[in-house]
Amino acid sequence: MNRFLQEHGEVFQMTQVLRDKMLDLLNDNDLSHHPGGDNLTLGALCREMGEVQYSYIESFKTLKQDWSYRTDNTGVANSVSQLRTWFAQLDAELKTVMEGLSDEDLGRIIDRGFPVPVGTQLHIYREALLIFYGKAAIYLKALKKPLPEQWVHWIG
Repeated sequence: MNRFLQEHGEVFQMTQVLRDKMLDLLNDNDLSHHPGGDNLTLGALCREMGEVQYSYIESFKTLKQDWSYRTDNTGVANSVSQLRTWFAQLDAELKTVMEGLSDEDLGRIIDRGFPVPVGTQLHIYREALLIFYGKAAIYLKALKKPLPEQWVHWIG
């Protein structure tokens, strides 16, 4: 097990679980919620987060961040079940990639427009998740969804 997983694996996994807790609250109709303005629907926001996760996974493999990926499964923005399946696949792939990293790999540099060590990129991905949860919390509150205790403590 690499140094990152030893030191941060548990909190990293707990951070990903927040998304599952959110999906447990939602139904397909909730995904169409649009708060107005230039904001995305909740489903599109979730789809966007999956695309971001894919970009990070690929960056660990190629050492280059490419933000251009868009899923061709447009149904994920309209189906909690499809989102849950897709996120499970992405999470499994991320776990495989993370477990395959050596301590030496953690110091390799990813080009994301500026140089970032792989270990730092893992932290930045976790921050991307937290930013997503902050956005999603607004939708959940607007939908009057009861926030799970972990959400209340971690996100507010």
